[in-house]
Amino acid sequence: MIRSATTVALLLALACRGNRQRATGSSDSSPQAPAPSTQSDARPAIVFLGTSLTAGYGLGDPRLAYPALIQAKLDSAGRPYRVVNAGLSGESSAGALDRIEWLLSRDRVAVLVVETGANDGLRGQNPDSVRARIQSILDRARRVDPPPALVIAGMEAIPNLGPEYVRKFRAIFPALAKANHAALIPFLLQGVAGVDSLNQDDGIHPTARGQRIVAENVWRVLERVTR
Repeated sequence: MIRSATTVALLLALACRGNRQRATGSSDSSPQAPAPSTQSDARPAIVFLGTSLTAGYGLGDPRLAYPALIQAKLDSAGRPYRVVNAGLSGESSAGALDRIEWLLSRDRVAVLVVETGANDGLRGQNPDSVRARIQSILDRARRVDPPPALVIAGMEAIPNLGPEYVRKFRAIFPALAKANHAALIPFLLQGVAGVDSLNQDDGIHPTARGQRIVAENVWRVLERVTR
């Protein structure tokens, strides 16, 4: 379980958006994604729907973000999938819900990894509403024929919103995973959050080294899902 100071720092940075430009030249206002697959690439997609953590904010090279590292692991394991990085900095669960129709329509999605909700927690959104929006994302995914396998990444709320809010917010993600027969990544940044040497100057977004640890966290779950 992440400690309070780490949770505050994480969620504050997740909400950062817009006009800030880092030394790398990347902007937090737009998602970073791996180079698009060629039209001849018929492999089914693993779509990562997420925030700046998934987008790879601040890295300068999208190949350093954990979704691209997952692609390398898939290739090495001989798994016939291609990764689509659909991370968008500053996005809430409402924004993710707005985008899901388009994402599902443009690719043959075999696995949908949902990393959203942290910005909702920062803003003190009603946990029941957050859960309902993520559930709507999962419901929409299940209407695809055939439906993709589902993977959910849990998040934490700001501790100064009170222990009851934090408890309810934390419970959203394992409850959704159980109700939807989805695989659960307990915490995307396990082993990275709060470790200065693994994060960029903002103290939140992982460095290239931190992204490698995040990729291992994700791969422990995704390796089973893609067997």
